[in-house]
Amino acid sequence: MHPFRTPSALAATLLALGLLQTATAAELVVYSSRNEQLIKPAFDAYTAKTGTTIRFVSDKEGALIERLKAEGDKTPADLLITVDAGNLWQATSEGVLAKIDSPALTANVPAHLRDPDGRWYGLTIRARTIVYNPQTVKPAQLSSYEDLADPKWKGKLCLRTSKKVYNQSLVATMIARLGAEKTEQVVKGWVANLATDPFSSDNQAIEAVAAGQCDVTIVNTYYFANLKTKNPALSAELFWANQGSSGVHVNVSGAGITRHAPHRAEAQRFLEWLSGDEAQTLFANLNFEFPTKAGIAAAALPLSWGPFKQDDVNLAEAGRLQAEAVKLMDRAGYR
Repeated sequence: MHPFRTPSALAATLLALGLLQTATAAELVVYSSRNEQLIKPAFDAYTAKTGTTIRFVSDKEGALIERLKAEGDKTPADLLITVDAGNLWQATSEGVLAKIDSPALTANVPAHLRDPDGRWYGLTIRARTIVYNPQTVKPAQLSSYEDLADPKWKGKLCLRTSKKVYNQSLVATMIARLGAEKTEQVVKGWVANLATDPFSSDNQAIEAVAAGQCDVTIVNTYYFANLKTKNPALSAELFWANQGSSGVHVNVSGAGITRHAPHRAEAQRFLEWLSGDEAQTLFANLNFEFPTKAGIAAAALPLSWGPFKQDDVNLAEAGRLQAEAVKLMDRAGYR
């Protein structure tokens, strides 16, 4: 876990010991499960613009939620930033996020990418779609997540483990769209079509496709973009799933103001800025994710894949149905 970032070593020590519980008026404290290199440039830009220092603690989302619960009204944290709507939903269900009434956030973040009660807002879009080997598959053969359960893909599909929250959220939103019975049929079909045991990472699944171990997989687009940037000759291409039906599954990295934020007004101003033009442009170029705000261009490589229709089921469903999704995948034999 990273220590609090602060110009004062003494203040950092006091915070670590729990002796300094609040930041000054010109400081905000953020708890974040995002990698430092993906958020610090935005923090630094806000500091340069406003003079407000952003100090942050990095840890796993579950540990941060438990920390917020334990700290209660003594927490120094003003905001929680994490990945996946399932984690954000968990934070709301544990009561550690406050409701926000903000016309700016409502305008900047589409309805399906934010909590219906205003407790968290998406900051970047993370699409999870199909990647295929162009030497063995033509785009015309591809269509949807559901189609990958068809026996024609037997021995040709690779997947990441069901234990990853990204797949849990995908299946949860499928339950919201298709119902549990149909979704279970699809997941059983995926399992029947696997070329090998599920991988521990999206990168491994993409590399297996490129190596010919399987023909198709389902991954987050930024993993694909990062691998393609390192190796443009990689024998893998991207296909936007479900364009003729529900749209491609999307998720978010997002943020909310903590229930006991010491500097709520300033925290809201910061969150509004994160949803605005300057920060959205920064985010788009840091990790090949898509901006949540309309009109902000993605990085060049994601733009080259062309426009796509998003599934607009509210991402709170990814959290609400996540436990059911885990049980469903277990019943289907998806490990």
